[in-house]
Amino acid sequence: MDLHLHTPASSDYKDADATYLDILRQAEAQGIDIIAFTDHNTVAGYRQMQEEIQQLELLEKLERLLPEEQARLTEYRRLLDKILVLPGFEFTATFGFHILGIFSPEKPVREIEHILLDLNIPPEQLDDGSATVGATSDVLTAYRTIHEAGGLVIAAHANSTNGVAMRGFPFGGQTKIAYTQDPHLHALEVTDLERKGPRTTMAFFNGAKPEYPRRMHCIQGSDAHRLAGDPQQKKNFGVGERATDVRLKERSFEALLDLFLSNDFARTRPHRASAAGVSDDFVQSAREEGATIVQSFHEGMTVRGGKLYSIISDVCAFANTNGGTLYVGVSADPKKKPVGIPNPEQAIAQLEKAISTRISPPLNCTLDVQECQGKKVVRIIVPRGQDAPY
Repeated sequence: MDLHLHTPASSDYKDADATYLDILRQAEAQGIDIIAFTDHNTVAGYRQMQEEIQQLELLEKLERLLPEEQARLTEYRRLLDKILVLPGFEFTATFGFHILGIFSPEKPVREIEHILLDLNIPPEQLDDGSATVGATSDVLTAYRTIHEAGGLVIAAHANSTNGVAMRGFPFGGQTKIAYTQDPHLHALEVTDLERKGPRTTMAFFNGAKPEYPRRMHCIQGSDAHRLAGDPQQKKNFGVGERATDVRLKERSFEALLDLFLSNDFARTRPHRASAAGVSDDFVQSAREEGATIVQSFHEGMTVRGGKLYSIISDVCAFANTNGGTLYVGVSADPKKKPVGIPNPEQAIAQLEKAISTRISPPLNCTLDVQECQGKKVVRIIVPRGQDAPY
């Protein structure tokens, strides 16, 4: 998916002759299944595409379509059958910070425009697509307004220019915490998702820091202002050239929102045109991070020796703090070969019973099976408890 695309409706778009069909074709060529039109402070691009399709459908109904118009409508239908296009905008908030608001395609464009008006975009500039419209609302108000309207709230290029977590910006630590941990914020779009190491944005927001206790979903987007990337400026990406793979039950806005509301961080990764050579071993990546205040590792779960009790103790501790994830069947040492769980389904049943009988009040954890170096591992996702202490 690529949730940060501009169209000719943005005043700074570079390919003046590009059409909406061109954007869809480019997304298809890059293997992208979900895109969002996020023009600067406007939803005009998405509206113009919808109006074009509606006009073609009307002419078809009246049997007045010209051959080239019929071909265009047929191409729209083919592409939209493969690609989910979400309406949205890139809002400019206080201090020039950029925020993506993305919505279900079922939401009327008029309602999305009304959200922009609520955020104090001047009515006469609603179709301008200008990034320099001026900061009309503060960051937290924008988060809340978009979220309460049913939107997906993403801090755009958070670690870079105009991002809420950009380095060197002269505002206090409490402000940065508020801008990156607010409950109305669903995810951070970052520019270093493909990098590894402790200094990456994803590592910083992994929930292991007491002052940043909420682990954040991190994704990447192209922020494309052109169809294809600029060969002279490698950071000026084209459609789908910096995207994110997500594992969803279905290709829908609701499934995407459900992912970002969950504590499951194993279903996203940087997109590759070819999956060959790309590691999908999320457990090994977690082991490389090591044990933290939000994740722990247990090689076994036998009652004898207190291993099961140790697991239940960690579940209880996570519930009483900010939630966390346990991996059963592997150690925290990334160089050590995983032991694995021989019968993971039976293990899950045993763990669920132990959690329900030993932890009070009731706690709803999610248990599933992951794979690490060919071995089955049980993962326990523990939510932050709503009824502490446990």
